[in-house]
Amino acid sequence: MAGRPKTAHVTQRPDGAWQAKYEGAARAIAVTSTQAEADQRAAAAVRNAGGGEVVRHRRDGSIGDKRTIKPGNDPFPPKG
Repeated sequence: MAGRPKTAHVTQRPDGAWQAKYEGAARAIAVTSTQAEADQRAAAAVRNAGGGEVVRHRRDGSIGDKRTIKPGNDPFPPKG
């Protein structure tokens, strides 16, 4: 799997904590008390893994936003 961009999701757990978790993984990268901290931990893990995407979810589980962590491949790069 080396070289493939990773995707990490930041979601709220049933106990109210926030987790950063790679897509398809059984275990979380990190479990934190705030969404912001889980987002930072997800970004650091993806960056260390060679880049990819961080997908942040709202409390209801819907996608709030996505961002590319370099050197990942941005599916919608800016024009110009």
